Amino acid sequence: MEAKASVKFIRISPRKVQIVCDLIRGKSVADATAILMNTPKAASEPILKVLKSAAANAENNFEMNPEKLYVSQVYAGAGPILKRIMARARGSASRINKRTSHITVVLAEKE
Repeated sequence: MEAKASVKFIRISPRKVQIVCDLIRGKSVADATAILMNTPKAASEPILKVLKSAAANAENNFEMNPEKLYVSQVYAGAGPILKRIMARARGSASRINKRTSHITVVLAEKE
């Protein structure tokens, strides 16, 4: 059985979030929490929040043992892009893409 939690529309590029996701994939929940607490990346805070939410879902909704939980899947997909413009020389404009992410954490129980 799996427990899942996700957060949407986080204002960090999915490429940057994916770097932090790779650090915790396959680790136990306790190890993943420790890694995220000590990682100096902006994406570690929302991922930690989602990880805690998924652990709470597993414990309360599916009655799984919190000591046996591990991160079976964690991924960040692209959300909508906020398009902005910046004025450039001679009256032209450049586009600035402010990217957003959808982060999903799936926890499973070790046998």
